[in-house]
Amino acid sequence: MNLSIYDVCVPTFIRALGNLAAVLEKGRVYAESEKIEPAVLLGMRLYPNMLPLTTQVQIASDNAKGCVARLAQVEAPKLADTETSFPELHHRLEQTLAFIKGIERRQLEGSESRPVELKFPQRTFAFKTGQDYLLSFALPNVYFHCTTAYDILRHGGVKIGKGDFLGPVA
Repeated sequence: MNLSIYDVCVPTFIRALGNLAAVLEKGRVYAESEKIEPAVLLGMRLYPNMLPLTTQVQIASDNAKGCVARLAQVEAPKLADTETSFPELHHRLEQTLAFIKGIERRQLEGSESRPVELKFPQRTFAFKTGQDYLLSFALPNVYFHCTTAYDILRHGGVKIGKGDFLGPVA
């Protein structure tokens, strides 16, 4: 069986971000039912030097849409990173998912062998191929931030478990 970059990338990001949206919804409902100010959960961190829940969601979104855009050689939508509520984070994930779902299989053809370069203010990452970029950087980053968001909510008392993180399993 041959898997294309599209098969590995697009459905995986759709699933991860969809499950993240479901976990966030459980966080919203928990805050409401326990009469916890939502900003308390949204600002939580696992450790003082880690980023808060809101930023974890933003970074998961940015990594997923950025990866798909780089591989498809299109411009990713710019999102402002100004979310301060559960509904705003849901809207962000909806926008990200709409962009990813709008990418067609043909747009990713050949991306597995094209080089990918990521430039940051302090560092540049050069990947020999799109496949290397996807498997060694983009997928681990999306899952790291989705997992950290899940962990923050779980640590905050939200009744979620492994099944919520994984979502429905076929």
